[in-house]
Amino acid sequence: MNNTYFHRVRRQSPTMFWINNPTSAQADLALEHGALGCTNNPSYTQKMLDHPEHGVFTKQVLMEVLEEFGDNRQAAIEFQARMVKPVADKFMPLFEKSKGVHGWVSIQGDPLADDNAQDIVKQALDNLKVSPNICCKIPVTEPGLEAIEELVPLNVPINSTEIFGVSQMVALAETYEKVARESGKYPMIYMSHIAGIYDDYLRNYVKENDVQISPDVLHQAGLAVARKVYKIMTERAYKCTFIGGGARGLHHFTEMVGGRVVVTINWRGTADKLLEQDPPVIYRLFNPVSDRVIDELMEKLPDFKRGYLEDGLSVEEFEDFGPVQLFKSAFTSSWSRVLNIIKEQR
Repeated sequence: MNNTYFHRVRRQSPTMFWINNPTSAQADLALEHGALGCTNNPSYTQKMLDHPEHGVFTKQVLMEVLEEFGDNRQAAIEFQARMVKPVADKFMPLFEKSKGVHGWVSIQGDPLADDNAQDIVKQALDNLKVSPNICCKIPVTEPGLEAIEELVPLNVPINSTEIFGVSQMVALAETYEKVARESGKYPMIYMSHIAGIYDDYLRNYVKENDVQISPDVLHQAGLAVARKVYKIMTERAYKCTFIGGGARGLHHFTEMVGGRVVVTINWRGTADKLLEQDPPVIYRLFNPVSDRVIDELMEKLPDFKRGYLEDGLSVEEFEDFGPVQLFKSAFTSSWSRVLNIIKEQR
């Protein structure tokens, strides 16, 4: 019997391990150690072009795409699809064996166009053609929610992403529940809360504004919101499956153990370190965050308060919320770099 950390987590808890932006070899390793799914984001193609082992192959794929597509944007979109396809193929046996419960592989559209609901819908429908186990990543912003309203009746599997605030989760869940009831379609729906990037954003704010706050308190911020999100989802029996994303430390996995959640992590620096350290499997998600910690975070960090309160953000404010912008900036930077490489190769 396999007895590595992730195998034990799966046996002893409902918590699931997914791999993020993997190389082909990392996807194989993740599956070997019990990964049940995979996420990719718009930084994936740039990562693969820069990869010391896979860069040559990746550039060959790009050159093939450029021969077929004259439009640079369409070339970038097709390039991403062709790079994700081999990874999706690796997860297909799991998808088929589980009859669609596991083995999903997420793909997201052009981040430079995610302010247009119709463009989000079109790219999602196009990405579905990559493989039967594709799950379309849609940002939970105002245009993203409009797109979800159109995609649910079409039975499109969705990984709703860029969620930081409790209000975003509630808006997503309520939108899904309403449209699903009306249409009679209940496609797979994941809700990705990005605790690690939230922590990055708040640490930057503390440094830039010289906020006097305990490091111990600050360390708990992103996961404090994640715990509240999970609690509300469970109490209200929303049909979304929780994904913990944007991990920046091992605690972003270990602190979620115990819940019926997916945690998606990079292989290098997170999954490999957890295997190396082989910590005990302990239910930690349900550990309460003390009132003192919440009070200090609410008092000193305005964007923690906006994320923690259920009415902290309006739908119109989702896209401009600081953590959302920080997360999205990494995608737009990588996507723009790939577009520049495409121009250089023409």
